[in-house]
Amino acid sequence: MRPEFAFHRLNERGQEHAKTIAEAFDTLLNRLDAFGGCEVNCREYTLMRTHLEIACFFAKKAMAIKPANQEPTP
Repeated sequence: MRPEFAFHRLNERGQEHAKTIAEAFDTLLNRLDAFGGCEVNCREYTLMRTHLEIACFFAKKAMAIKPANQEPTP
């Protein structure tokens, strides 16, 4: 199976990387929230938040496909 479609079980290092990526996106969203500028439920805010979630997903996926971050397959 192609690696982009396979399930990747993360090793301890990969889990730490996933946590670090999630924390970075959380920090970014919190900093953007501090600017205000838009009602929380406005269209632009919702789109921005959705795109950050998508970016976080793909950042984790890019990390997860690296063999160094995976548990060895039996």
